[in-house]
Amino acid sequence: MSSEASGTCRHFVTYSGVKLPLKLMNELDEAGLHNRNTFFRGHFDEQDRLIKMEKIVYGELELQHVYRYHANGALCQAEITDTDDEVTVLNFDENGQPA
Repeated sequence: MSSEASGTCRHFVTYSGVKLPLKLMNELDEAGLHNRNTFFRGHFDEQDRLIKMEKIVYGELELQHVYRYHANGALCQAEITDTDDEVTVLNFDENGQPA
C-alpha cells in the first residue's frame, strides 16, 4: 500500500456515509493530530475533491482509497486497498453510478 502524498493534505477525525467518495469530517489541526491514535488523511485536488483517503492507526497505514473523477466531476473509479494489501477497483459511469 502506497502512502505517497498527492494533492493538498488535511487530517480528519472520521467520515460519514457509505457512498463513495467518503465524506471526511471533523478536521484536525496539528495540535489535535498529535493527540490521536487513529485519524484519516485526505488528499484533495485543486477543485477540493477527495483524491486519496488514508486511515492511519498507531502510525501505520491501515486502509487507502484512491479516487478518480470523470470530466463532469462524477466519481469515475475507486481503488480500495485494505489491511492485507488486497486491492478492489470499482468503476462508475458518468452519473457516478456503479458500472
